[in-house]
Amino acid sequence: MTATGVRARARIVARADGRGGTALHVLDGEGPLALRRTRGSGAEAKVMVVGAMSGPLGGDHFSLAARVESGARLHVGSAAATLALPGQAKGAARYEVRLDVADGAELSWLPEQLISAGGSDLHVTTRAELGAGARLVLREEQVLGRVGEEPGRLTSRLTVRVAGRTVLDQELACGPGAPGGWDGPAVLAGHRAVGQLVIVEPDFAEHPVVARMLGECAALVPLAGPAVLVSAVASDALRLRRLLDEARVLLGW
Repeated sequence: MTATGVRARARIVARADGRGGTALHVLDGEGPLALRRTRGSGAEAKVMVVGAMSGPLGGDHFSLAARVESGARLHVGSAAATLALPGQAKGAARYEVRLDVADGAELSWLPEQLISAGGSDLHVTTRAELGAGARLVLREEQVLGRVGEEPGRLTSRLTVRVAGRTVLDQELACGPGAPGGWDGPAVLAGHRAVGQLVIVEPDFAEHPVVARMLGECAALVPLAGPAVLVSAVASDALRLRRLLDEARVLLGW
């Protein structure tokens, strides 16, 4: 740790092993970003991100990169929720995620919730680059504040590109100091859990998904190209997870 916070990187590279499975060519994490291989299923390799320290705290800078090469299948989850906390170092904390999925590869990116504790300030950036025939399911869940607590400042940007074409580029800022209206009826409407589910599936190009509401608190929207976005808000993390899981089942994932 330095006067400006902790710097930590983690990297995963998954490759087809030539026997119908997936090998982890690189599995390298440091500090609070410990990576553990767990039991996968079939051709899929599975990795868990295990938080070895508290954080991210103010001033911390974490980065996590995963690359899935052609013919490989990778599932990445986390052992527990990520808790953003205030720290002694000045400045916001940053958490950068970079995902690269080659043509003919598949990635399931399904971490646990990110909780924005009171007094914290975190910028999260997730960027996914996919080949034309890649498959992806990506879930993001943010919980604003712990029980009975006002949220910290949270800025989250999610970008997804397929075959060099941007299909999604969105940013959400919540909490103290965020642009006005973030808690109004057009955004969170008083809810304290918000999430996105992005599915990229080549079959969607031939069989487009129709936009629809999924109850009162979730919506499914087709994106340009073979992708869909499900956006949901809920009163708590459990209800949010239920909404997104129901959407995954509906979409065959």
